[in-house]
Amino acid sequence: MSQEIHTQITAEEIGHEFEGHAPTANVSDYAIEDWITLIVFWLMAGCVFLQFFTRYVLNDSYAWTEEIAINCLIGVVFLGSVMCVRTSRHIQVDVFYHYMPAGLARVLATFVDIVRIGFFAYGCHLMWRYVDIVAEEQMVTIDLPRNIVFYSVLVAFVLMLIRAVIVFIANMRRGYSVLERPEEFQTVEG
Repeated sequence: MSQEIHTQITAEEIGHEFEGHAPTANVSDYAIEDWITLIVFWLMAGCVFLQFFTRYVLNDSYAWTEEIAINCLIGVVFLGSVMCVRTSRHIQVDVFYHYMPAGLARVLATFVDIVRIGFFAYGCHLMWRYVDIVAEEQMVTIDLPRNIVFYSVLVAFVLMLIRAVIVFIANMRRGYSVLERPEEFQTVEG
């Protein structure tokens, strides 16, 4: 095991690290769910700002802003999860893969992919059943059906399932996953 080496660096050297050019964004790296998540996030931020403004500035809060913001947060969480599945960015424990034989690591990583696909398929099934049960509920403060939120979660689970299958196929073709070789999935900026 090698010893870590910590090189001393001055405050001036740290300051010069920020003088470089910012990396350019590549729009092709983003999928449709990323853009939808961004729109829902800003809708949520607008509702939170409106709630703050009406409550503390006008002293007459709009009650509907809280419910809409909460529902938008649900959308952001589940649609954001689709992004995480696509880019393999969910929390994962990969330390074990560094200490096991490559063949065993491949089998275990494949098993993890299959379990993930099964989990999302079961989540789709549960959400479909749940939406059917509460289909007639209305939102509390606005005369809109609550199943708008539930259908968005169902769509997110379906998208996670599709993305998990795509990741599984890519891992099989490549011969390794992010669990086995995380360094291969690091993006180089600059």
